[in-house]
Amino acid sequence: MALNFANNNSLSAITTKPSGLSGGALNLISTQTASSSSTISFTSGIDDTYDSYVFKFYDIHPETDRKYLSFQGSTNSGSSYGVTATTTFFQAQHFENDSSSQLGYTTAADLAQSTSFQPMSLTGTSADNDACFVGQLQLFNPSSTTFVKHFIMTSQNSNKNSSLDRSNNCYVAGYFNTISAVNGIQFKFSSGNIDSGVIKLYGVS
Repeated sequence: MALNFANNNSLSAITTKPSGLSGGALNLISTQTASSSSTISFTSGIDDTYDSYVFKFYDIHPETDRKYLSFQGSTNSGSSYGVTATTTFFQAQHFENDSSSQLGYTTAADLAQSTSFQPMSLTGTSADNDACFVGQLQLFNPSSTTFVKHFIMTSQNSNKNSSLDRSNNCYVAGYFNTISAVNGIQFKFSSGNIDSGVIKLYGVS
């Protein structure tokens, strides 16, 4: 295999990409904006075009206080959601007044061969006007008919515990335990509507 080199002598001087060099680009497929939405579902654009897909979450605000965003997959383009999944979940949190901080695995939010929706945070997002949920979910090779469908999620949200504000950083990883193509993903809060926010779907080339 031939190696491709930049013709310039330093990174700061590079003005053109070497021929044959590709990969790593995020290609926007669709954008959905919540407005008192019970769910947000992506039922198109998840196919064999890309080997990996990324959902990005911007300022997701709950209608109901301290509810967590969650997700599930579909193998029938959104006719139903409930693909068997096994996951891990851990989180870090820190109070604004510096009274407490924690880091640890959270068994209450993991799944073991379950068809339930996967929590993306545990303690839930505050419904305060300035509070929101942000994050990223990456789904790998969803169109494979040979392998299970792995995913990795990182999120950050602000919430309250006994009227004390805190930062909550969560990490989820796992897989949809199916060899059927996963072609739909749905997001919803554990209770109440998605008051506002934007979710974007990208394909990774």
